[in-house]
Order: sequence, then C-alpha cells, then structure tokens
Amino acid sequence: MHIEKSTFDFLVQLKENNNREWFQENKASYEHAHANVIAFIEGIIQELSKIDPHINTDISAKKCLFRIYRDVRFSKNKDPYKSWFAAGISVDGRKLAGPEYYIHIEPEGTFIAVGYWRPEKQHLEAIRQEIDYSAEELFKALEKGGWKAEDMSSEDKLQRPPAGYAADNEHIELLKHRSFILHKNLTRKEMESPKALETIIKAYASMIPFKDFIHQAIDQ
Repeated sequence: MHIEKSTFDFLVQLKENNNREWFQENKASYEHAHANVIAFIEGIIQELSKIDPHINTDISAKKCLFRIYRDVRFSKNKDPYKSWFAAGISVDGRKLAGPEYYIHIEPEGTFIAVGYWRPEKQHLEAIRQEIDYSAEELFKALEKGGWKAEDMSSEDKLQRPPAGYAADNEHIELLKHRSFILHKNLTRKEMESPKALETIIKAYASMIPFKDFIHQAIDQ
C-alpha cells in the first residue's frame, strides 16, 4: 500500500493553481487523491491496531483526515486550499486530548510524527512533573526505539523555565517544551514505494514507547 503518483501530481498542480475555479475543474482528480489517502490511513490504522492497544479498527479514517479547505478568515494567506493532506490518528479520530499519530503528505515535505502537540494545562503540568520525577524513564522509552531526548522537536519551547521549576534543574531544557513530539521526514519516492506503509509502521513502532510514557504521565 502506498501513496499514488497521481496523488502527489494533484498536490503539485494544486499548489500552482490554488483557486476555486481550477479546483472545481479538477474535482475528479481531488476525489481520486482523497480516496487514495483515506485508504492509506485505513491501512495505517489497521497495522497500528496490532501494536498499540490505544488504537482500534473502529477508528474512522475520514474522521482522522483534516479538511483540505483552508480557514482564511484570520490569515494573510488567502489560498483557499492546503497543498497537502494531513491526518491525526487517535482513539477519537483527530480530536483526542492526548498523544496521537500524525501524518503530513506533501510532494516535497512528507513527514510523520508521534506525540502530544500543545497539551491542555493539566496534561502539560502532568507531563512536566513526570519528566522532573522520572526523566530516566523517558530516556529509556526513547532509547528503546532508537531515539534520544535531543531528537524531540524543539520548535515549541519556552524561552524561560516554566513556573515552579528552577533554571538549574538538570532537565530544564526538556521541561521548557510546550509540545512533546518525535518526527521523521519521508521522501516522495519512499511514499510511492510499495513498501510505504511498512516503512511508516516501522517508524511509528519505534515511537510507541515514547507515546506510552506520555499516556502514563497523564493517566490515560
């Protein structure tokens, strides 16, 4: 199972012709690409259900997929459509307040991720507390999948220590995180390969111990 060449070709053309007229004229190409992505997400859910007890085959791929239509009301970018497909996979489609699997499908920018983006306040506090008390457990979870703490995305961090933590805390850089995420970039060639699903599941599997650490921290 893989992402078809025609799906990427559609996204390339959409980026170059991001307007409603072109989109309506090419609606059939969009629907074919959409069906390809839905089928791929269904494949991911099916395989994840075998290795992660938090995922089951009742999860709807359609609920996991984000809409391709952009909300331009408060954006300077008035392009009506996203030039990518994206999905968040959790026990409640893409709406769970907790760690999830994410996939972003774009011709020159495909990546997958696992973790918790912008946890709600009580969850953020619980994760920081777990790191403060049991950082070694986090390191072990990461190491189990072949990762290190430095591999966690550092794009969403505080400049200063969070309230309640001293600047000289040995784990202060981890405690500054506002999101807790691992990610892996994938090429278009990898996504068009017959082994695309296998490649993604293998990467996701390496991130599950890290995901489990977050589940444990927030009592999920």
